[in-house]
Amino acid sequence: MATIKDVARLAGVSVATVSHVINGTRPVSPETAAKVWKAIKELDYHPNAVARSLRTRVTHVIGVVVSDITNPFFATLVRGAEDAAIEAGYSLIVCNSDEDLGKEDLYVNMLRRRRMDGLLIAPVRDGASPAVRELSQSGMPFVFVDRKAKGIEADAVLSDNFRGAYLATNHLIERGHERIGVVLGIPGATTTEERYAGYRAALEEAGIEEDRELVVFGEYRASGGYRCTRELLARRRPPTAIFSTNNLMTLGVLKALFAAGIRIPRGMAVIGFDDLEWAEMAQPPLTVVTQRPYEIGNRAVKLLLERLGGRRDEPREIRVPVDLIVRGST
Repeated sequence: MATIKDVARLAGVSVATVSHVINGTRPVSPETAAKVWKAIKELDYHPNAVARSLRTRVTHVIGVVVSDITNPFFATLVRGAEDAAIEAGYSLIVCNSDEDLGKEDLYVNMLRRRRMDGLLIAPVRDGASPAVRELSQSGMPFVFVDRKAKGIEADAVLSDNFRGAYLATNHLIERGHERIGVVLGIPGATTTEERYAGYRAALEEAGIEEDRELVVFGEYRASGGYRCTRELLARRRPPTAIFSTNNLMTLGVLKALFAAGIRIPRGMAVIGFDDLEWAEMAQPPLTVVTQRPYEIGNRAVKLLLERLGGRRDEPREIRVPVDLIVRGST
């Protein structure tokens, strides 16, 4: 395996010059740089990235902690982040907290120890884990994605959750529904609270009194959506429509309705949150609030790179627009 000394010998320069060419730490004449890069190519030399990061304190690696990598929303978000990172010469290390505060602590601390240049985080629940709290004091740049941690001022790229929930609920009201069940996610998560607020605002605007028996929490899981739908169907006065605020919970909602022999939309109107490929292929095709997870991940990396480049202004919150796509389920 070639070493930096071999490169210097073949190029006819000093080891220090080779180092300056590779790391860009000092101007080198174009002719000399060309000799060095030619020697690197001929010898198939690969600089030791770990050693270089210890010297420069820059790894060109971004850590990402998402709450459920099995959710297609987060898989697409990571893809958007990856494309922006690669374009800027960075790579990603992705960790899955699985909505578990202990795992979130473990991964955030691990990524800090491994000297990531910065982090993207979709915090668990209300973002109260000690590691996330300590981040704001650590000096490591980070950006919240999808959700924020309460009480922490930091950059964030989020969907317009309030508007999405308002549009969905208002659409059901316009279809003549007043008893609208809402399947929310994890209590305390900012996405849950914002979508609940949008649901309530639409009801209030229409003069419909909220019935707390129609508000259930499915923990952002398909099994939770199934359980919540069974609970709603068992109410003394069940809903005529269900708004599910997460794509995995929507799968559970549809499964429960199918098991109960309830036809959509004649027996129950349904709206989901997230537009995935299966939503359009469902029978009937599903009315949804569509998010832009690729854009969230992409813009979050670019925002983080601005911080790494020296931006020192107040934290920024970017709200990515959502849209209502009306199909056959309502």
